[in-house]
Order: sequence, then C-alpha cells, then structure tokens
Amino acid sequence: MAQRVALITGITGQDGSYLAEFLLEKGYRVCGMVRRASVEKFERISHIRERIELVQGDLLDQFSLISILKAVQPQEVYNLAAQSFVPTSWAQPVLTSEFTALGVTKLLESIRLIDPGIRFYQASSSEMFGLVRETPQNELTPFHPRSPYGVSKVYGHFITVNYRESYNLFAVSGILFNHESPRRGREFVTRKVTEGVARIKLGLAGEIRLGNLDAKRDWGYAGDYVKAMWLMLQQPKPQDYVIATGRTHSVRELVEVAFSHVGLNWEEFVKVDRSLIRPAEVDLLVGDASKARQELGWQPSISFEEMISMMVDADLERLQNGTPGEVI
Repeated sequence: MAQRVALITGITGQDGSYLAEFLLEKGYRVCGMVRRASVEKFERISHIRERIELVQGDLLDQFSLISILKAVQPQEVYNLAAQSFVPTSWAQPVLTSEFTALGVTKLLESIRLIDPGIRFYQASSSEMFGLVRETPQNELTPFHPRSPYGVSKVYGHFITVNYRESYNLFAVSGILFNHESPRRGREFVTRKVTEGVARIKLGLAGEIRLGNLDAKRDWGYAGDYVKAMWLMLQQPKPQDYVIATGRTHSVRELVEVAFSHVGLNWEEFVKVDRSLIRPAEVDLLVGDASKARQELGWQPSISFEEMISMMVDADLERLQNGTPGEVI
C-alpha cells in the first residue's frame, strides 16, 4: 500500500506540530505549508524538522495553493492556519477575516480544481457559539459569534459545508473547544498564567494581570484533539463533530490549579486589569462531544489539572534552562 500523504497548513502552530507528530507515527509523509518570513519560527517542529517537508505558500495566494497541491499530491489536507488569537481579531478584523474566512474558500476551491478526491479538514472553533443559545453546545447548536475571529470561523465552517454539499467533496469541520499544551502561544490566557506562575516561583516576576476571572471554558489537551481531526477523515462519510471534554472551568480555577501546583496562594499575585476584558465577552462555553465519542470512538486522555500542571512544569524547565522561547 502506498504511503499516505498529508498537507498541513499552520504546521508551525500548536495543533500543527502535534498533528504532524501524530501522522508521522501513523506512517504518513507529512508536508507543511509555511508563509515566507524573514525570521523563521519553527520552534514547535524543530524536533521533527528532518522528518517533514515544508513548502512555501499563502492562504491568500490561490496560485500558490494550486501549485502546492499539484506538487505534494496529498490524500488529506488539514487547514489549521488562521489568525487565531481572539483579542487580535478586534485590532485587525480585516486581516483576520481574510485569512480565517476567505482563505478557507481559496483552499477548498483549489482542491475542487486539482483533486476533488482529497479529504479536507477545517479547523472550526467553539468561539462560533459565542453568546450561547443552549448549554452544553453540540453540532446543532446555533452560532452567535462575539468577535471578528468567531464570525470568520463561522464563514469558514459554512463554506466547508457548502463545498461538501455542492461539489460532493469529503470536507469536514471539527468544532474544537479550547485546547492547550506547553506549546500554546504566550499570548493565550492559559500560557500567560502558567508562564507567569513559573516566573513568580523563580523570583522573576511579582504579579500576573488578568481580565475576566469568571469567564468559563471547556479546556482540553491539544495532543488529544489532533487525534480527533485524523479520525474525522477516516470515516465512511464526511460529518462535522464537536470535540470537547464536557467539563467547564473558570479562569479563576485555572489560576488556582497553576499556583497550587507550585505551592503558592494565587490571591497574593493576581491583579484584575479591566483593560484586558474583551469588548464583547463570551462567558460560558462547554461542549457536548457525545457524537464524537460514539461515532469516532474518541475521548480525552489528559485531565484539566494534569494539563495545567504539565504546562507549569514545562515553563519552569524552560526558564531554569535559560530558554524562555515561545514553545518547546
């Protein structure tokens, strides 16, 4: 049997790096699309750099997408590339919509033109639910996004549905709730907290400034969630799935777990900064992944507490080794 080939956009991100590892273990030839940059940021994939192929391309340049599909000839395409930080989407709403929304269309159209047999995965997001209509949220819950990022993800989700129904493409969306890891970007609240705790523990900082401590999220482990992406593309028919733990935790709980892991009282070090609260907050997101559990046989393996402790330990090790980079 010929070796399967996968193309991952966003391979240098948290999810892209874990997915690349997972697919390599499955025996895939893994190709990653990266944007041309004067400074390369390959920290997350440095340990597998020699085992994967990187090709230059851009979601906004359809000619580059077509050229890559012709050259790589993948059986599976995972679109993980996006402007994925919600606060930035308020500062750069047009750029966010171009990459996170229109980029999906250009990639789907390129697949339709070059090889309609390619199986396509779109990274949808729980941020699409926004002002939630019901709790927990499942595949049938209406969307009400509360940020330019969420709005862009809704477009990407429905254009994927549209190409599936209109052109009979095997195109699916994974509606992933928050998922974290030691490779999470430092701008995200989980990593901001775990690195802040590590800095305080080592005497390198004296406080952490946070916004809404009452915001609640369904947080899982990124390494678990990329397996669900792969499982979706192995099914006999294309369907969308919610991927979540089904448990919700507040930012306050996140802080408590992180500080208690190093034996500190969080109340002595955390300061609430009103300027960090979003213009339109999403207060509660919790997913119902029963469809994925039943049809994909998927379930999370790492608990919230284990994940946060893992992240704190990784940040402590990074700082103690004098390598305070983005990720390991």
